[in-house]
Amino acid sequence: MSRNAFSAIKPLQKPYIPLYFGGASGPAVQVGAKHSNVYALWGEPIAVVKERIAEVRAALPSGRSVSFSVSLRPILGATEQQAWEKAHSILVRIQELRGGAKISAPARPQAVGSQRLLDFAAKNEVYDKRLWTPIAAATGSAGNTTALVGTPEQVAEDLVDYYDAGVTTLLIRGFDPLEDAIAYGQQM
Repeated sequence: MSRNAFSAIKPLQKPYIPLYFGGASGPAVQVGAKHSNVYALWGEPIAVVKERIAEVRAALPSGRSVSFSVSLRPILGATEQQAWEKAHSILVRIQELRGGAKISAPARPQAVGSQRLLDFAAKNEVYDKRLWTPIAAATGSAGNTTALVGTPEQVAEDLVDYYDAGVTTLLIRGFDPLEDAIAYGQQM
């Protein structure tokens, strides 16, 4: 880590640019608790997110605090059934792009967060009300791969559940960035 680093460009509204940090390993928790302003989590079941928040808070040096962010991929439909149909069509497309059964399962990733998502996907397809995990399994959990599936109102309710668990920043992105951004802006 660089010491005494600075930028000549300063943010307009704050005395600093918040530092986001993520990582699920023990060392990552220690570094993030010590240096970040916002600790970033992937979409995991609510109870697990609460445990992760408690773990990071326990590692905070005296006098420090952090906020928490969670990354999810909402899959919306006008009805819940339409949302699930869309989710399954996204999964099929991913599997087709990966070559279906012709390609062996992706190697187990080294990243602890990715390993956690794969473990969740191996145990259940759906957690809480609509946290969906099969895309994590299909991609080897290469990044933000869990989704909230439902109507805009249902997904918004689930996002509130993350807020109630202690998350203050929600990073949402879709599988079709432009179309999903428009839908999120208009419907959620």
